[in-house]
Amino acid sequence: MAGSVPMNTAKAPVSRNQTTRSTGAVKWILIGSAVLVLLWLIVLPLAVVITESLKKGWGVYVEAIRDPDALSALRLTLLVALITVPLNTIFGVAAAWAITKFRFRGKQLLVTLIDLPFAVSPVIGGLIYVLVYGAHGWFGPWLQAHDIKIIFALPGIILATMFVTFPFVARELIPLMEDQGQQEEEAAVTLGARGFRVFWKVTLPNIKWGLLYGIILCNARAMGEFGAVSVVSGHIRGETNTLPLHVEILYNEYQFSASFAVASLLLLLALVTLLLKGWFTRKSSH
Repeated sequence: MAGSVPMNTAKAPVSRNQTTRSTGAVKWILIGSAVLVLLWLIVLPLAVVITESLKKGWGVYVEAIRDPDALSALRLTLLVALITVPLNTIFGVAAAWAITKFRFRGKQLLVTLIDLPFAVSPVIGGLIYVLVYGAHGWFGPWLQAHDIKIIFALPGIILATMFVTFPFVARELIPLMEDQGQQEEEAAVTLGARGFRVFWKVTLPNIKWGLLYGIILCNARAMGEFGAVSVVSGHIRGETNTLPLHVEILYNEYQFSASFAVASLLLLLALVTLLLKGWFTRKSSH
């Protein structure tokens, strides 16, 4: 109609209180969902392990832990981690330094190979070493002729564990070193520093917390690895069984209390790893 005033169709502005209430509700829904998932997937299984391990009393628990086979599995697990982690640390630092500080042909291929264990099943990784070093593998006849045992022995367990754990240190350091750039190293070279001195005085202090974080992750995976080690170990009781394999054997033999007791050792090692991981994360953030 002529002369009529048009209606105001603009929406009323949303008040700050309404926005705050909406955001707060979404926040608590997300937090509650995350807590429920963590309780269901992590806390409940951990509680079951602790409860079942002590179900028949402290005496049965201690007896299972002090069993010679359990102690042998614990020593082997720690020995494999003690050998694997330093080797992967050296490789990870060298690979990260080469990828982030130099240009060379094949760099992208190296990055892809570092990520390979994340894409390949650990069982397949263990099978690869059996096909290469087993009795009927590529080098099997030569190894037998020279009385060298790799598969079903300590070297095979170390190789399989190295395969599944070697990306952790490198993958932790590569983005950190890329973010830091090369300015400090170039300044050190300008002032006369060379090679290892540049790394020791400039690069290492800048990456030390990230490096320690990667070492912790590598160590945790090394001690808890099951699939690849299961393929190459041979399950020889008291000789080639790590803690995860010993837990499986006890459980398959219906020694449930003993299996959960040994599993609690792995749980203890995991908790120590988590505490160290959290501490290194806080240090790294500072």
